[in-house]
Amino acid sequence: MSLELEHPDLFEQFEQLISKEDKLEIRDFLDDQKISDVADLINEYPEYEAQIIANMAIHRAASVFKILDIAQQKDIVKELPSSKTAELLNELPADDRTDFLEELPKESIRDLIKLLDPEERKITLSLLGYPEDSVGRLMTPDYVYVYLYNTVNDVFDTIRKHAKNSETIDVIYVIDANGQLIDDIRIRDVILASPEKRIDEIIDGRVVSLNVNFDQEHASQVFKMNNRVALPVVDDNNILLGIVTIDDMLWVANEEFSEDMQKMGGTEALNEPYLDIPFFKLIQKRAGWLIVLFLSEMLTATAMAYFSDELSKALVLSIFVPLIMSSGGNSGSQASTLIIQAMAVGEVAIADWWRVMRREILSGFVLGSILGLIGFMRIIIWHQLMAHGIFQDLYGPHWILIAFTISVSLIGVVLWGSLTGSMLPIILKKLGADPAASSAPFVATLVDVTGLIIYFSVALVFLSGTILAK
Repeated sequence: MSLELEHPDLFEQFEQLISKEDKLEIRDFLDDQKISDVADLINEYPEYEAQIIANMAIHRAASVFKILDIAQQKDIVKELPSSKTAELLNELPADDRTDFLEELPKESIRDLIKLLDPEERKITLSLLGYPEDSVGRLMTPDYVYVYLYNTVNDVFDTIRKHAKNSETIDVIYVIDANGQLIDDIRIRDVILASPEKRIDEIIDGRVVSLNVNFDQEHASQVFKMNNRVALPVVDDNNILLGIVTIDDMLWVANEEFSEDMQKMGGTEALNEPYLDIPFFKLIQKRAGWLIVLFLSEMLTATAMAYFSDELSKALVLSIFVPLIMSSGGNSGSQASTLIIQAMAVGEVAIADWWRVMRREILSGFVLGSILGLIGFMRIIIWHQLMAHGIFQDLYGPHWILIAFTISVSLIGVVLWGSLTGSMLPIILKKLGADPAASSAPFVATLVDVTGLIIYFSVALVFLSGTILAK
């Protein structure tokens, strides 16, 4: 459904107000809308995106800005006057501001950081100092903490005093005098406790935390396994540095999914919307993998040349080359995609390699047998039709041996493809590489070459002394 059909009145009102050029009315109108509706307006009227942000209350403008695509954010900041940009960046939560800045060129980061208030600048520089894709880049330093000796009444006083800028108060964090994390308490437990009760009587010691240097993808798995809306972030000495909230994890999961899909398709991660990435940068992202795959496919030509004698003696074998190659490549691509996806959601770990291998050996054999049986029946049926003069005789008197060659080759190639496709992501993960790099095209290319070797080796076994006689 188009945006026009979803929000006809919204768009009509906006167009009327724009034509009147009454800034006060535009501001009141925008401030009365839901954040998601304002984002829809920006998507529908990109020529007014900076004007929309500039005409909103700053806290609402920041809420809209942080849910926009990076390309839209860049355009808005480019068009806004410096004073408005400063207001917007200072209003953004520290983690969202860092997420935006890390996508910019270094010279742009330098210029924008100068616009921040001293305290916000200090926080931003601190977050940018952590490794890219680490939890430290995601965390916000705004959270509510208390001490063991505080009472429930003290907790509520602390919330009233300090929670205004906190991203969430669903969880309260307990630290000691040195700032080390002791525990976390859900707000419902505090609400249900008597006012005089001390915090050390409420805590259960079952705190789950993230190290500031953890990979963001790993953090996403921790969130999933522990069903939390926020998790504390600590350093190597267990000092509480900040928190990461579930909304940040949703963005991470979306980015990781997009990146994995692109890599599995045989290209580098774009890191930008497809329509916004510069043309030559898009070519650069795609050319590398295409070159690698092209050079790999040249091995297929080498394999074909190696078996040229066999092909010249039995041209019928060449008929089934595309069938054999595609069957092996398809089975490898299937296995690779399944294992990469399972590893991404935490269903398969490196330690599960033997279980995966056993399953793929069995499934590869069964799938290969199914295709092998179909191939076998195809040759038999074709031969019967040729016997009745319906089709030209392709297979000659040794048709049954050719049928067995194709059938056994399909079993071997599909089995090998399944095994290769399932093991390659695990091997790459073990070596510290991204499993998604074992993309479906790469696996298919690898299996193409080895599939030919399997095919002609099986042909030598079954057809030596007949159509492959010296």
